[in-house]
Amino acid sequence: MSEFNYNREYNPAEYGHTSALTETKVFRNVYLWMTFALTITGLVSYYVSHSYEILSFIFGSKIAFWGLIIAEFGLVIGLNAAINKISAVTATIIFMLYSVINGVLLSSIFLVYEMGSIATTFLVTAGTFGVMALWGSVTNVDLSKFRNILFMALIGLILASVVNIFLKNSMMDLVISWVGVVIFVGLTAYDANKIKAMLYGAEENETTQKIAVLGALTLYLDFVNMFIYLLRILGKRN
Repeated sequence: MSEFNYNREYNPAEYGHTSALTETKVFRNVYLWMTFALTITGLVSYYVSHSYEILSFIFGSKIAFWGLIIAEFGLVIGLNAAINKISAVTATIIFMLYSVINGVLLSSIFLVYEMGSIATTFLVTAGTFGVMALWGSVTNVDLSKFRNILFMALIGLILASVVNIFLKNSMMDLVISWVGVVIFVGLTAYDANKIKAMLYGAEENETTQKIAVLGALTLYLDFVNMFIYLLRILGKRN
């Protein structure tokens, strides 16, 4: 497994079994990198939310705001496209850079919501995410059959969110938020299961390190999106 495609669905029957030690190490690295990235995002968000100069520069300039959003998409797409050509260290640096940019963009939540409700929502998200990620990583059920359903639901969610930007319907916003939570709960289990499937037949090497980084990024995105949608439901505004 010198090369891999993270978007490919792997059939465990095609590969030999991975040692329990290798699988444990990879999953440990997945959650360590994910936790580290979430910590960076949280610290950056909190810092930026207390800096009037940075907030004014980012949210007062369409060029700066959209530039950061485009940079985020570029980093994710670029990392997936170049994963076979770059080292695990480079992939990790890109992931950390993404977490910093995401932290800058998420700084507005500290201005919109009360700190207590942010903390409560984070704990709810962590508990829900933990249960689903654990189930996805230990179950023997092949969750790849839900891939198309989750993908189409995600596309529908994005389209509905864009439409509601113009409609500004509060009820529709609430429905979108609940649907978003359900989708990312499902994606959490699916992505954890996918990481496990990708490890079949793999030995601990550069490839498994890259799998850990991309797995951490994917679960990081699941966690952040789940948190945002839950915050829109449970969060108390300032």
